[in-house]
Amino acid sequence: MVVQRGAQRILITKGAPEGIFPLLSGYEAQGKTLPISEDVSKRMQQLSNELNSQGFRSLAVAYTEVSAQANYSVKDERNLILAGFLSFADQPLPDAAQILASLKEDGVEMKVISGDNDRVTSHVCAEVGLDPGRVVTGEELERMTDPALTVVAQQARVFARISPAQKNRILLALKHAGHAVGFMGDGINDAPSLHAADVGISVSSAVDVARDAADVVLVQPGLKVLHDGIVEGRKAFGNVMKYLLMGTSSNFGNVLSMAGASLFLPFLPMLPTQILLNNLLYDLAQLTIPTDNVDETYLRKPQHWDISLIRNFMVYIGPISSIFDFLTFYVLLRVFHTTEAQFHTGWFIESLATQTLVLFVIRTAKNPLRSRPSGPLIATCLAAVAVGILLPFSPLAGVLGFTAMPANYFLFLVVATAAYLVLVEFAKRWLLRRSAKANLATPRNAPARAA
Repeated sequence: MVVQRGAQRILITKGAPEGIFPLLSGYEAQGKTLPISEDVSKRMQQLSNELNSQGFRSLAVAYTEVSAQANYSVKDERNLILAGFLSFADQPLPDAAQILASLKEDGVEMKVISGDNDRVTSHVCAEVGLDPGRVVTGEELERMTDPALTVVAQQARVFARISPAQKNRILLALKHAGHAVGFMGDGINDAPSLHAADVGISVSSAVDVARDAADVVLVQPGLKVLHDGIVEGRKAFGNVMKYLLMGTSSNFGNVLSMAGASLFLPFLPMLPTQILLNNLLYDLAQLTIPTDNVDETYLRKPQHWDISLIRNFMVYIGPISSIFDFLTFYVLLRVFHTTEAQFHTGWFIESLATQTLVLFVIRTAKNPLRSRPSGPLIATCLAAVAVGILLPFSPLAGVLGFTAMPANYFLFLVVATAAYLVLVEFAKRWLLRRSAKANLATPRNAPARAA
């Protein structure tokens, strides 16, 4: 910046002390301009380091008299006189240390990428309880190859004096290593990194460019809302997985049962209207899955999409459902000697009960008796089964093709359903152990978040 004072034109410049010091020829003290000696130079550097070590972001301000000319450039920044330092303090929020500890406990690794020097960055990290360890600077990073950076980016927690282009390199290195990367930034220079990250995170007070580039904008101050969002995301993911595991296994089993029954029955295993009603009640029972509780152990670590687990549930648990359907067919035909209407009714009730109640087994990796479902989920599942049992005794029975079942059928229903749920529980545990072993054999990297 160039200003005019009387007949003088004065060029004023500011910047990082290490960038300004080499351009100085003197300093101002008590209204006098004095030359810079070796001792003064050491004192200036010491003062700058002390301010940085205390967490102050410091700018050196210097000036020089210049001649009148149309334009000024960086070349005119020479023989400067140091006027002093501008120091800024940006205190972390009171709950920052606690939230960072909670994020770490939940498997989110924090990395700090800053344009400030290493002393300021280390001080701020210490204030929020983050051990900086070895601080990697932009100068070091500039000399690294991409393979070397991939290793360093995973090991180091703090990066200082980093340019916007170098931020991108760090994020891409983490992504290349298999990490899910979130980046938080609020400045214009952060826009490319917000685009490069898997999830770009900004704040409502950020510049327009950063907000537009971000996938998520935090409208509340502090990192607690971010932590809460991660936990809620894991809850949603967990409940989606419940729906997929339950739906694919049950539907696959029902298709097998329907196809198998059609080979030997002289009539349809279930009427079209009854199939549609069965699906309607089954779907209504699942509407409350988003309200369900998720195991704490599931929320404490990052989760990954695992299509092989869904496939295995379908391939192994689906046929278990079919086995019990075929058992039901045998009992209805050979034990109860049912009519066609009674066969439809008996299989309708058994099919609805098993595929609905199995959700209480599949919804948790733990013992189902030790993991409490949400109240709405219990209500909708039990209500769906109750409606299926009561329909044959209602005025709608004739319209829907149902008929009343003998009392001893319901004894069979209870025993068969309980045996099915127990068998699915054993199959579930085996499949989860198998999936865990496969993940250990081909480990995935834990998600990291760069800030």
